[in-house]
Amino acid sequence: MEWSDLRVFLAIAREGTLGAAARKLGQTQPTMGRRLQALEHALGHKLFQRTSEGFVLTDEGAAVLNHAERIEEEALAFERQLAGQEHQLDGMLRITASDWFAEHVLTPVLAEFARDYPRVTVELLTDSRLFSLSRREADLAFRIQPFDEPDVVSRKLLHMPYGVYSGADHPPPQSGDGTGAGLITMDTAFGGMPDAAWLQRMLPNARVVFRSNARAVQAQMCVRGAGIAVLPRPLGDAIAGLQRIELGEDPPARETWIGYHRDLRRLARLRALLDLVIGRLADRGE
Repeated sequence: MEWSDLRVFLAIAREGTLGAAARKLGQTQPTMGRRLQALEHALGHKLFQRTSEGFVLTDEGAAVLNHAERIEEEALAFERQLAGQEHQLDGMLRITASDWFAEHVLTPVLAEFARDYPRVTVELLTDSRLFSLSRREADLAFRIQPFDEPDVVSRKLLHMPYGVYSGADHPPPQSGDGTGAGLITMDTAFGGMPDAAWLQRMLPNARVVFRSNARAVQAQMCVRGAGIAVLPRPLGDAIAGLQRIELGEDPPARETWIGYHRDLRRLARLRALLDLVIGRLADRGE
């Protein structure tokens, strides 16, 4: 039994199809199929039931999954420990953050880091999902909530103020309860976020006209007069065509947290970036 075959098995179990698993590992679909067959032959059991909807674990496959995940975690811990002992300032750093935070807050710091350490390649991931630090999907993460992953070193980085915005060429609502106004807010999956609930409380008679989990898209809809939005101040204040309006109360601010796996705490290039980020951004006000 080869560890590389277990990686194939884990990818198929997590992605559900050969095609998706192949893209995840950067391999071809026929290769993935052959490696899975080799693993099933070595173990003497079918690990998946092939259905029209994809691959479903058999009972034997579910048992293998538990062991394979533990083996994977040991292998990743070994990689992290070795990586954490590197002291040279070159190599790769993978960072994850929301799209608007990356564009309007991080890029000036990352540009300075690139000038100071040209041999370090920074890869910035702005997917909305939470990348796993334990699986080394990312080395450094910025989030708007505390980290609950085990073995993650984290700290509160900064207090992020929010504001209410409308298009500069479009008048704010005339009625204090929002009658006749349109709201631009988070999609239903993120409808419980404090700013979304606050906006609907402040303007109870306004109508939701647009939803998106992308703040930059909300801002552009706001510029074009589609409605009113609550946006992070670094984003809203930076976009031409927006005006900040007062509703008699400030929207709830959010805290931004930064985290990395403890096995990387001695990684020199990570320490250098952390020092720069904290020096430029920590506890920054408006």
